[in-house]
Amino acid sequence: MKKTITISLVLSGSLLVSCSDFLLKEPQSSLSPDVYLTNEANIASYVIDGYENLNFHAVGKQTYGTFADETHTDNFAGASPSNKYTLDRFLVPQSGGTWDFERIYRCNYFLERVPEALESGEISGNVANIKHYIGEMYFLRAYVYFDKLKTVGDFPILQKTYPDEMEILTYISKRAPRNEVARFILSDLDKAIELMNESAPRGGKNALNRNVAYMLKSRVGLYEGTWLKYFKGTAFVPGGNGWPGETKDYNRGYQYPSGNIDEEIKYFLEQSMQASQFIADKYQLVENTGQYQANPADPVNPYFNMFGDTDMNPYSEVIMWRNYSMGLNICNNVAATATRGNNGMGATKSMIDAFLMEDGTPIYNSLDYLGDQDFASVFTKRDSRARLFIKVPGRRNLHTPPGSSGKEYENTYPTVTATNVEDKYTTGYAICKGLNFNGVQTNHIQSEVGSIIFRATEAYLNYIEACYEKNGSLDAKADQYWKAIRRRARVNENYEHTIANTNMAIEAETDWGAYSGGVLVDPILFNIRRERRCELMAESVRGDDIRRWRSLDQLINTPYHVLGINLWDYMAENLPGFSAVLRENENVSSRTFSKYLAPYHVLSNNIAYNGYRWKMAHYLDPIAIKHILITSSEGDYSTSPIYQNPGWGWSAGESAEY
Repeated sequence: MKKTITISLVLSGSLLVSCSDFLLKEPQSSLSPDVYLTNEANIASYVIDGYENLNFHAVGKQTYGTFADETHTDNFAGASPSNKYTLDRFLVPQSGGTWDFERIYRCNYFLERVPEALESGEISGNVANIKHYIGEMYFLRAYVYFDKLKTVGDFPILQKTYPDEMEILTYISKRAPRNEVARFILSDLDKAIELMNESAPRGGKNALNRNVAYMLKSRVGLYEGTWLKYFKGTAFVPGGNGWPGETKDYNRGYQYPSGNIDEEIKYFLEQSMQASQFIADKYQLVENTGQYQANPADPVNPYFNMFGDTDMNPYSEVIMWRNYSMGLNICNNVAATATRGNNGMGATKSMIDAFLMEDGTPIYNSLDYLGDQDFASVFTKRDSRARLFIKVPGRRNLHTPPGSSGKEYENTYPTVTATNVEDKYTTGYAICKGLNFNGVQTNHIQSEVGSIIFRATEAYLNYIEACYEKNGSLDAKADQYWKAIRRRARVNENYEHTIANTNMAIEAETDWGAYSGGVLVDPILFNIRRERRCELMAESVRGDDIRRWRSLDQLINTPYHVLGINLWDYMAENLPGFSAVLRENENVSSRTFSKYLAPYHVLSNNIAYNGYRWKMAHYLDPIAIKHILITSSEGDYSTSPIYQNPGWGWSAGESAEY
């Protein structure tokens, strides 16, 4: 406990050298915090160091950046499956895990000192700017707490630092009910909104601002509102049957601030709607021509370019992004990975099937759908987002110099049998979000394409969903936002046509979002979820969505097989290159199992050979045994203020009980 809560009070930070490259600077100096936090520049630098907790492309690693965050969902499959989708390999850890307080401590240290020092005149600099930085720290604390809410649920709410004394540290380990944690997050975001400016004192869209706080508030309210709704009555919500918090005196008999769970759900959804509308009414969607720009003479498509540009400031819907620099050797590998196999991350058949036809009809009810026997057929007359962002063999961009790697496929067929992860097309499908047409970016191991951290389209989608979840119907704003998204996607904006032609039994075959709690949702809600899935594909939201929707219960009893391209109807014999490398039952799944490539059903020792499975406990991470043990009396776990998450046991190395 002492190790996880107490950190060194020596701070690493760097002075700002300009307004544009602060995110590119590495920490260069160490000073005592009492000396360091006395002027505007150092305070700004301290806050900037907290940006490392935000979600952006990793620096200096050969990965697909944040676009790979949805691996191990029904959207994307990795080269290897995840232990979370097995019955016996996701285990209680002995130590570590997500139960830690270092980032929270750092935020609290700042918030304990800087506001008071500013009030007493002990800090030099522009007062308005310093208040903005205080607002940024409230945002960063909220961001860290949101991560805890998603991974472990109930969590201690700490608003100040504490001495390194076991008795005190044990006492403050009491877990607050998850909805109280969510309310605390919203409170911090309200403080951030009050203190932060419309634009940051430095960095432009590379820095936190008031609008970013509204965007996160939109996300948090929707997350908690839907979690409470779909886990109502279970051990995963306060007061539910078997809720472990009830075993502790400090949580026994807990009552919701709103009076009951239904009012609490309503509260969070209203918070989401209000914040979402603030953003959606303020930010316009970027134009989409609907066409991939194959040649320099073709019209530029801002919507496509937005995800792989090196300067994202001009794009209206980008609220915050992260910049990179080859000159400073602070780069990512996204652009080059987009030209290859996405570093082993493959889009699933389920993801491809989710995209509608241009007229808004699901593929199974459309006479225009040509089938999936080859790449040309599957994308004909489809939603432009599929045609733009799902790669097609041989499609090149001719913007780059001769001899450069400026093309979307290294071969005329997807290399599903490659042994190295960099070249492997795990499912046969890959995407190209983050592709940059400049050969300088795709020719280098490292590129400097930006990383979108928040974009306003999410607010449009959050409002639509929160509105329907709260009211059971769509209001004028939800209608407006949904039609705007579909128009931009070059899909018939009449979503009622889509709803009328939706067959939930067919959708449920592959789309996890068709379920909540093992029960099929109605076609309206499903299509709201479909829109979210297609618009935010590979933008780090699917994993959160399927958990807050409780969309994995059906895997408890029914295995789910990840599928990719239709390999055996046509491609295996007719697509150049395939017939020479495919060895059925040796390096690809058998045609007797499915005509679709099943990447994990190849070797019988693959942990997902018989399909993905699930346990209820997996919706939350287990608490490492060490944290419970050191806060207990004489090794009696029941004396610790920390209770284990539902379904998880008290022995390290054990799988979940249910």
